[in-house]
Amino acid sequence: MNVYKACGVLLFFAFLLPIAKSKEQLSSRECEDLGFTGLALCSDCNTLAEYVKNQELVSDCLKCCTEDSDDSISKITYSGAIIEVCMRKLVFYPEIVGFIEEEKDQFPTVKVQYLFNSPPKLIMLDDEGRHKETIRIDNWKREHMLQFLQEKVKPTSAI
Repeated sequence: MNVYKACGVLLFFAFLLPIAKSKEQLSSRECEDLGFTGLALCSDCNTLAEYVKNQELVSDCLKCCTEDSDDSISKITYSGAIIEVCMRKLVFYPEIVGFIEEEKDQFPTVKVQYLFNSPPKLIMLDDEGRHKETIRIDNWKREHMLQFLQEKVKPTSAI
């Protein structure tokens, strides 16, 4: 290994170590304000660090991510959800319209909320109906929404 490559590897690890140690979590609202929505895995933040040399951005990513493990993501479930979208923009999202018209009734704890100028998103709720996670669904297909909600929303809970 040449000297430049060795220095690059050392700098990479020196860059990642301080970030990995700062694991204070931000609220889902704070993360959304920073542009981190969805269920980002912490390994995604480490991949981001390989391409983006902005330590503050990677640090914020790590404060908003979910720890990786074989089961951690698959075990997260919610008591309900809100599909939030701007009614005027629905024409641009035929997959979401199709889901709302034909599939949504399978999920009694999933509500639709129309909010002016809101991009399409799922707001995941805990047992008390509090906002726990926001996931942008702009490019989701109807079957992706169906599968995600079947896996993530508890079928017997009521909001």
